[in-house]
Amino acid sequence: MSGRSNGLRSYALLYLLFLYAPILLLPLFAFNSGTIIAFPLQGFTTDWFTQMWGNPTLRRALSNSLIIAVSASVMATCLGVFAARASTRFTFPGKGGIMGFIMLPMVLPEIIVAMSLLVVLLGLGVELSILTVILGHTLICMPYGIAILSTAFSSLDRSLEEAAYDLGETKWGAFRLITLPLVMPGIISSLLISFTISLDEFIIAFFLAGTEPTLPTYIFSQLRFPKQIPSIMALGTVLVALSILLLGIGEYFRRRGIARMGGKNGGGFL
Repeated sequence: MSGRSNGLRSYALLYLLFLYAPILLLPLFAFNSGTIIAFPLQGFTTDWFTQMWGNPTLRRALSNSLIIAVSASVMATCLGVFAARASTRFTFPGKGGIMGFIMLPMVLPEIIVAMSLLVVLLGLGVELSILTVILGHTLICMPYGIAILSTAFSSLDRSLEEAAYDLGETKWGAFRLITLPLVMPGIISSLLISFTISLDEFIIAFFLAGTEPTLPTYIFSQLRFPKQIPSIMALGTVLVALSILLLGIGEYFRRRGIARMGGKNGGGFL
């Protein structure tokens, strides 16, 4: 029994090392003065971060990605609130099929979704731009938002809404004053996960962005030039730090939501 336990522990350690070692190496090479990504390290420098920020194409790609990620996360979360509310509170014909159809982009290969959207948009005469990427990312992010928000709505006590109705509140008033504050941690979690997915998404942006660069497509285009690799490492370090920050914010609101609902603080984010 002890040998099996040691084997599982070694397997878990190797798995975590394989998973997180590349992320841990990012800041090492981002602050390395050498242009070749190899050991031994040559010295400490912050020039790559300065070079990264001084690149106008990179700033444009970052600006586009932030606009797309914020817009897609807000739209996906708003639509997710409606879908999650309907699926957890009401019964209607074809409910299972409709919800399954909405959640389909979560399991479909993204390249199939991207190609289908490209054919449809070009067939309708829509010019490829940031807007088309926002629409595509909203389609991809919405199932994840619905999954999070459905859990938040399902955990609500319906008697709270019924008590608000008995006290003379309208349905909108009860939703605004009772339901919305209680599911707010789920809404924030949906916004954060949708923002992260959109910021990181490459395939749909590659197909639908047209001539507008996004951060993933810019990084992909720069990998062909060895001299640009250290700047990409610096950019990766910034993105990892941003992801950790967003994860921490999401975990804070998850714990706050559990405390508000009177539950136990178990499990991790999402």
